[in-house]
Order: sequence, then C-alpha cells, then structure tokens
Amino acid sequence: MDSPVYMDAVITPNRSLSQRGFIVLISIVTLFNCVAAGVFLSMGATYVPVFLGLDVLAVIAAFAASYAAAKRIERVLVTPRAVKVVRETPKTSQVVWESPTAFTRVALEIDEDEVVHAVRLAMSGRHASIAAALSPLERADFARALERAIYDARRG
Repeated sequence: MDSPVYMDAVITPNRSLSQRGFIVLISIVTLFNCVAAGVFLSMGATYVPVFLGLDVLAVIAAFAASYAAAKRIERVLVTPRAVKVVRETPKTSQVVWESPTAFTRVALEIDEDEVVHAVRLAMSGRHASIAAALSPLERADFARALERAIYDARRG
C-alpha cells in the first residue's frame, strides 16, 4: 500500500532567456564585435580582434554554464513517514535530506525587512537549506506550503 503524498514539489531555476533569445543576443554581440574589429584593424591594432573574439567565446561559455545549471532540479517530497529532498541533474540524483516527518521543522532566515533569505529543514541540530533557486517572495510562499504539508502529513 502506497502512503499518500502531501507535497511533491519540483524547484527549477528560472532562466529568462530562451534558446532563440540566446541566438539573437549572441548574433548581436558577434556583429558588434566584428564591426569593432574592423575599426581597430583599420587603425592598425591587429591584436584587438583576437580579444574581441575571446569576448564572444566568454559570453558563449557563460551562457552554456547558465543553461547547464538550469537543468539541476530540487525535489521536495513530504509523506506521513518522511520528508525527503533530492537534488537531480540529467545524470545523477542525490538525496540531500531525509528525516521523519514527525520531527522535521521548517526554519526561515529572515532579515529586519522581513525578506526571506533561506528556507531550512531542521531536526536534532542538523539542517539543510532548500529552495535557493526561488525569489524571496516565492521562498516565503514555499515555506508556508511546506509547513502546511508537514502539518497535514503528521495529522494524516
């Protein structure tokens, strides 16, 4: 018999630039750098185009790293027996937190302006930060939903 699931949240990082947007952006950067390289070559600065080419490669590498990071997800699962946090990439899956639901609590790190900087699961002196990919407002909403799911799971 399967136990009910009170929360199965998948947290993914937000990336505002689509693949098509990336192609448009890198085309504009490349075009600008080619025009600048032509200007510098006409002035006799032969090494500047090399650095402009390296600039384009650096932008491509930064976006490649960003898109790779976007594939990492965090799954938070709450059942009557356990609270479990799993971090997944396309190749691996790692359990970073598992604790009995009855003894798990949600702790928030809040500054003087009531901004939520971190959501943590805590039990017996150990803790794990979760939902770092969310904005402060989303973290606060997620923390409330997680507390509610743990409360419901304890009662269930």
